[in-house]
Amino acid sequence: MLKLVSQSLLFFILALGLGACDQLMGKVEKKTDNTSSQRKERPAHAVETTQVRRESVRIKRTMTGTLEVPRTVHIHSQLAGRITELPYYEGEKVKANSLLAKLDDDLLRASLAMKSASRRQTEVDLKRLQKLNTNKLTTEDQLARAETAVELSRADESLEQTLLSRTEIRAPFAGVISERLKEPGDIVSANDHILTLFDPKLMTAAVQVPEQLHSRVSIKDKVKLRIDSLGDESFDARILRIHPVIDAQTRQGTIEIRLDPVPKNARPGQLCRVTLETEATPRRLIPLNALQFDAKGSFVYLIDAESKARRTAVTIGLQIGESIEIIDGINDGDEIVAKGFLGLKEGKTVRIVKPVAQS
Repeated sequence: MLKLVSQSLLFFILALGLGACDQLMGKVEKKTDNTSSQRKERPAHAVETTQVRRESVRIKRTMTGTLEVPRTVHIHSQLAGRITELPYYEGEKVKANSLLAKLDDDLLRASLAMKSASRRQTEVDLKRLQKLNTNKLTTEDQLARAETAVELSRADESLEQTLLSRTEIRAPFAGVISERLKEPGDIVSANDHILTLFDPKLMTAAVQVPEQLHSRVSIKDKVKLRIDSLGDESFDARILRIHPVIDAQTRQGTIEIRLDPVPKNARPGQLCRVTLETEATPRRLIPLNALQFDAKGSFVYLIDAESKARRTAVTIGLQIGESIEIIDGINDGDEIVAKGFLGLKEGKTVRIVKPVAQS
């Protein structure tokens, strides 16, 4: 009897446990079904989009440079000798053909006097032989030798005059002395550097510009130039020269700007800022914040016909304000993601939302 009661109690407990397990399993299955349903019903990724547009824009860039004076000449001695005159100092203006330096010329003048006397004597000898030759009292050989002697003496005299002229050094153009390296009484050798002269009316600046801008400017285009030490005033300038080669490393080219006219108090070596602006040109633009980067390069998320985001590689050009130029990769009118990149991946379905209006 006791054994029967124990068996009945055991069956009751077992049935109760099985019922609880069934109930628990039912809850788990129900929860799993609910989770799957929630996953299926998860909303698409919300993004803001923009259309790729083409606009006519002017490119405006400001580059730094240094004022230079391309018309500069180093005054060297052409002969060895002692400096007797050196009238100008740094910063002084000189007129064209002004005497800049003079060397001692006493020996050369004495030598020139001897050459001149010798030339006159040969000319007298030639005239005498010419008179004798009319009466057949001299030979043709003697006459030819006399003529040669005259030519040689004239050449010697001309050489001495040339050497004497080189003891005086004159200004090849009107300018300003920027260097004075010798003093009167100094002994100089041939080709010693004595002075430096520059033309203050011709002042330029060389600036480095991006290749996209380099190809859009022309010689004589007007630009604006500001010299930091002279304040905020902008001065008229123009493009003097465009160097034809683009640096393969920096992708920049050199443009030379000429100040026209040179402003008062402008000095070689001063820092300047050159502002270039091109003509209006149609360019494909997107907002700067729509451009993304990764290890493979620059790209955008293009929205396809199925409202999925597609990673699309692009080639970029110049930044223009808050926009960036797209050279290749997408077309005008394409719709791309502008905001909502967090968690966005290739092929993900998106839901386009309107930008929140800002008060």
